[in-house]
Amino acid sequence: MALNVRDDIHTDYSAEKEKIKGFLTTFKSSEKDLEDTLQDISIDNQESSAQTELSSLKYMRQLQRIANREQQMLAIDLEDIHTHESTVTELVDSIIENTRRYVNLFSEVVDQIMPEPTKDISQYDDVLDVILHQRRERNQRETEAESGFPDHLLRRYNLYFQPLKSDVSLAVREVHGKHLGRLITVRGIVTRVSEVKPLLQVNAYTCDVCGSETFQDISNKTFMPIADCQNVNECKKNNITGTLHMQTRACRFSPFQEVKIQELADQVPVGHIPRSMTVHVNGNITRLMNPGDVVHLGGIFLPIPYTGFQAIRAGLLTDTYLEVHHIVQEKKRYADMEITPEMERTIEELRSDPYLYTKLSQSIAPEIYGHEDVKKALLLLLIGGVTKVTADGLKIRGDINICLMGDPGVAKSQLLKYITKIAPRGVYTTGKGSSGVGLTAAVMRDPVTDEMVLEGGALVLADNGICCIDEFDKMEESDRTAIHEVMEQQTISISKAGISTTLNARTSILAAANPLYGRYNLRLSPVENINLPAALLSRFDLLFLILDKPSREDDERLAQHVTYVHMHNTHPDLGIDIVQPNVIRHYIAAARAIRPTVSQRVSSYVVDSYVQLRKKSKIDVEENNSHTYASARTLLGILRLAQALARLRFSETVEHDDVDEALRLMECSKESLMEDDEQEREPDRSAVSRIYRLIKKMAGAGKARRSTRQKRFGKGPAGERDMDVDSDNDDDSDYDAGTGLSMVEVRSRVLNSGFTEAQLMETIHQYEGLEVLQRQANGTKLVFMELDD
Repeated sequence: MALNVRDDIHTDYSAEKEKIKGFLTTFKSSEKDLEDTLQDISIDNQESSAQTELSSLKYMRQLQRIANREQQMLAIDLEDIHTHESTVTELVDSIIENTRRYVNLFSEVVDQIMPEPTKDISQYDDVLDVILHQRRERNQRETEAESGFPDHLLRRYNLYFQPLKSDVSLAVREVHGKHLGRLITVRGIVTRVSEVKPLLQVNAYTCDVCGSETFQDISNKTFMPIADCQNVNECKKNNITGTLHMQTRACRFSPFQEVKIQELADQVPVGHIPRSMTVHVNGNITRLMNPGDVVHLGGIFLPIPYTGFQAIRAGLLTDTYLEVHHIVQEKKRYADMEITPEMERTIEELRSDPYLYTKLSQSIAPEIYGHEDVKKALLLLLIGGVTKVTADGLKIRGDINICLMGDPGVAKSQLLKYITKIAPRGVYTTGKGSSGVGLTAAVMRDPVTDEMVLEGGALVLADNGICCIDEFDKMEESDRTAIHEVMEQQTISISKAGISTTLNARTSILAAANPLYGRYNLRLSPVENINLPAALLSRFDLLFLILDKPSREDDERLAQHVTYVHMHNTHPDLGIDIVQPNVIRHYIAAARAIRPTVSQRVSSYVVDSYVQLRKKSKIDVEENNSHTYASARTLLGILRLAQALARLRFSETVEHDDVDEALRLMECSKESLMEDDEQEREPDRSAVSRIYRLIKKMAGAGKARRSTRQKRFGKGPAGERDMDVDSDNDDDSDYDAGTGLSMVEVRSRVLNSGFTEAQLMETIHQYEGLEVLQRQANGTKLVFMELDD
């Protein structure tokens, strides 16, 4: 059978070099690039016209900067080649198909057309410059003065290709063998980033006899060092074999970093686990990725054989990696966001809107019905307060922590998910799925250096962002204590496996939890329902309790809202223009640049408000009606919320209205924990009220026994009118006016229930004053009085 052999398998690389040379020397910048570069040209220079011509050539201008040692990175944009001329349009396909080869071709052409320096670069001299100068002086009579120097050693730049903008980003599982050697774009989330290590590219030796230098180009992970001198003019001429010694200072090293990326959740098929890919980063594009970043990586997909013991175990198998040339952050940090002129106009329009606060808060998860105050608090969480560091190093956090507690089905998890989409660095995790190590940091063995290293958990990944923890109540107690330090000090102290360090965790905590019994039990106090330690609750600036209370009007509006979203795949008309998440993110980025201060007048107002809060808290504690306590953390929380409101208005100072709104949110947070409707919430838990309900229960039981003798049966096993006789909803018909109870029985029942004689007498005394109870028969009988309707 005859084989089909392509006639055009051979490529004329000399012709390719001519195309590359023509492109690099003639491609002109766009108008936008010209505006940026013409500002650097001096008007007084006599050669201004020549500089103007040079500045219009995009790549020649960069080569001149490289020659002047002002730039070390040369990025070739494939869009420029595609739009240059028809003669080089096919060059783009060739580069994509055989990228590694064309990196060498471009480098060779750049070496040929590299211009001479236009300024003194002596201050940039290094060991290689000294060696070159000595070689020129020694061999000035020789024709090949610089023989033996690898081309890679003399290059003072790193060359990268930028993929086409039309390239489709692939998932890790979509990268196959057909992509080997090609320039592809892969999308994923960074899970691990190694330390930057020097990667040897050219090894330098010095002969101990003749003193000549020998250079060895390194292209693989393993290489065989040269032992004998190869200098023909010295050692070989005199039949002497000199020994070579490695000279580290004359070697060429390149920064190297190994990164692991993983598939995103929306790229993983049902029933599969996310796949990961090894990424190699070299040169000037190191340190551009951090764990938790969602990135688009353009690079060359290459195989790499196993070495050492791994090769014995792997056999014929090889590993693959992506050699990165271009990095694009999908969600940049607030500080790295580039605000376009169009976005600036949009932000200015929002700033002048009188309903800005309401509009931005309602734009957070508009598909979720209600929760107006909760959404306002989440908006302030995104903006945050001002983090301050005092002169002696004391740090006062500005990040706001919020906890959402409530019944199932009130959209707590949906709010958390939406916040992670808006925040540039948002990490979502659940209580059962996160151990203490998964939240803070784990000790791992680095596969590159074989050293013990720390791999950050969810809180470290959310540094300078928001960490959303769902099912907060279902975390183990030992795991929950791991975030105590994070919430207040914003650091993670690690001491394990010989590693003692402190990691930054400058993150806001947004937690969602369910009550202890699944649904909120109205007959128990909020502290018993929440079941979280007081030390942890005090670290939350706001704690919202969201109850699912049935109401005809609210239930009907909620059902209409939900069904509208399902029918039209969008939220109904809310009466305001919804702001898109991308605009919210840019507006928050601009607002976070403001650092508002507190004036003396507002400071006095805050002090007075805090004193009133403490006084009210003290009264609530005395009345046994307190579920939260105002402390110094409450004062700091008010200041953080007020600063976030000032930032929202782009104001440099905090005003009275900001403090009032912060106090209102604090009050809304507390009111959600208080018994605002006694008929629907838990009864009074004081000793007097509990003793009175116990006496009332005894009277009701007496009436039930009389009803049983009259052949009228109740609902309970003892004939009670209602099974829940300990309810505060019992009306006056539970007992008969004039019913007498023996004080001996009452005293015995009350004392056996854990109350004291003094508490019993205080109860009788108070209800005698209200004309509800009366002692008769010389104090041996307790009678309920006639009550007016």
